[in-house]
Formats: sequence, C-alpha cells, structure tokens
Amino acid sequence: MLQEKIIDEIKHIPTDKLAEVYDLVHYFRLGLQHEKQLHKPLTQRPIGLAKDIFQVPASFFEPLDDETLDAFEGK
Repeated sequence: MLQEKIIDEIKHIPTDKLAEVYDLVHYFRLGLQHEKQLHKPLTQRPIGLAKDIFQVPASFFEPLDDETLDAFEGK
C-alpha cells in the first residue's frame, strides 16, 4: 500500500529534517481541505429568516448626515 511506502521512506529521513516533512504534509493536507470546501455547492438561504424578529427602523430610510456621506465617498 502507498501509505506504508511513504511511512517507510519517512523512517529513513534524519530526525532533524522531520519537521520540514511534517510541514509539507500538513500544509498539503490543509490545501486539499480548502480546495474541497471551495467546490461545495452554494445553497441559498431561505428568505425571511428574521421575520418577526428584526424590523428595519424608520431612521434607516432617513438621509445620511454630511459627515457620514463624506466618509462613504472617501473625503
């Protein structure tokens, strides 16, 4: 089996170099996990999850003050 061959090869690596091998294997595995997560199909969240829990306050629709507008425009 391939895993046994890899383990056998690792047994022949000098002890002072094992940390480098570990880093390589560890980060390779993390990369595979990340790649797997990127390929998960995205599901849309249902509409209305916060119905009757959250209401948009009336002040949300009021015009913003000049200082806030300037901040949005990078002034």
